[in-house]
Amino acid sequence: MSSLQVAKVLNNNVIIADHPQYEEVVVIGKGIGFNRKASDHIPLDVVEKMFILTNQQEQEQYKQLATQIDERIIEVINEIIHYINKESKTPLNEHIHIALTDHIAFAIKRAEQGMTVQNPFLYETREMYPAEYRLAEHALDIIHKRLGISLEEDEIGFVALHIYSALTDQHITEIKSHSQLIADMIKVVEDSLDLKIAGDSLDYSRLLTHLRFAIERIRRGEKVAATHRLEEMLKSEYPEVYSLAWKLTKMMEKRLRRPVYAAEVSYLTMHLQRFAEKNE
Repeated sequence: MSSLQVAKVLNNNVIIADHPQYEEVVVIGKGIGFNRKASDHIPLDVVEKMFILTNQQEQEQYKQLATQIDERIIEVINEIIHYINKESKTPLNEHIHIALTDHIAFAIKRAEQGMTVQNPFLYETREMYPAEYRLAEHALDIIHKRLGISLEEDEIGFVALHIYSALTDQHITEIKSHSQLIADMIKVVEDSLDLKIAGDSLDYSRLLTHLRFAIERIRRGEKVAATHRLEEMLKSEYPEVYSLAWKLTKMMEKRLRRPVYAAEVSYLTMHLQRFAEKNE
């Protein structure tokens, strides 16, 4: 069998079809439903240029969205996802069709009503996920060009997190919780060292990067080689900073619900000590 059979047309850009391998699927693509009717056949080589949702739960969620959102918005988001897919050269979790469509449609509605939502993790997102941030910037450019709607810069950060989620198979709530953890740890550093770290500074970028990689190591359970002599020296030479590093690793351990190797305290102490000396 070399074609799909249309079961139902939801709109010009979304159809429900019978697939030779996956049975019922939702097919998303520009003009896929135009002038189509039930029982029509669509060649599979055409469908390969579009998106097929095979997960049943994802299908049901997308069917609901497709009937609630303007066709033009669905078409633009489809163009955005195609762009992300092409530029990243990495398979996307198909949940991005639901998550990004739902988010952008609501963001557009808020913009039309003059409502803005502040993104508390904008700096963190830009520094932690620069490639995804650039893709999100382009996504907002597409929205502006195709729909004439300008979304606030805060939305770039939100869209970047959705992109990162789809590329890494991490749930968006987990990614947001990591961003919140990093923001909370930076606040602890500022309070403990009695200073304010400029969000656009190199120091901020370095600290954020160190904390991000520490979280990733802990999340993946990577063992970090411990050096007992180094640990004892740091504890003796820099007791206040060592205590701060220990406090931060305990925060990570509690929030991530995973054990943290003692070596993380040493590495973080060295980073914080250099930071503290520079800012004296």
